[in-house]
Amino acid sequence: MSIPKVLIADDDPNVCEIIRLFFSENNFEVIEASNGHEALSLFESTNPDIILLDIMMPGMDGYEVCREIRKKADIPIIMLSAKDEEFDRILGLEIGADDYVTKPFSPREIIARIKAIFRRTTVKNSTELEHNEEIYQFKPFKIDVKKREVIVDGTPLFFRPKEFDLLLYLIRHSNAVLTRDQLLEHVWGFDFEGDIRTVDVHVKRIRNEFAKHQIDCIHTVWGVGYQFLLKERDDSPSL
Repeated sequence: MSIPKVLIADDDPNVCEIIRLFFSENNFEVIEASNGHEALSLFESTNPDIILLDIMMPGMDGYEVCREIRKKADIPIIMLSAKDEEFDRILGLEIGADDYVTKPFSPREIIARIKAIFRRTTVKNSTELEHNEEIYQFKPFKIDVKKREVIVDGTPLFFRPKEFDLLLYLIRHSNAVLTRDQLLEHVWGFDFEGDIRTVDVHVKRIRNEFAKHQIDCIHTVWGVGYQFLLKERDDSPSL
């Protein structure tokens, strides 16, 4: 990879200055935005490799910015916040953030997390090259790995990139009971340092999407983890 380009969106000039100076010393190109609207504009015009996104910003907060970016791209996003409440961390993950860091933080910690995300992305891309021709069919739905598409009764479902990765891993290990640690290691990467509740948040979103079509395929094994186990619908048309 060429010099990584980082977009930092924070209305605190001191935070931006600290990150800019430290990141520049470590061979990162830094682009700064002081509010949400500016962050969206710079995201579209500069094509960064990763985004550090403060939650509390004037005009448009970090949650709104994250939602808008997720409609357009699968770029890694790390949320920054002075809040350390579980609700805020889970909300950030639910709307598509890859990681969540509370202030005050060490710039070294941020760089370590960014490098970890880049390593996971590299592994993920090489794995997809090996399996990109796979198609899984279970009445009433079909998963096309190459297109990263899930179809139910002819209707495409919406899954964020990490939700699709998690669903695919569960399907590839159908009937096996997988622990949260196993899922974190294989879907997020062994060096993931975020909240273990990340798995629960993503499972919940996958279940909610399938529930719209009366499909129950990811089962909780209390005290252990999750299991993909689907009973095919007899009334479903073949795909």
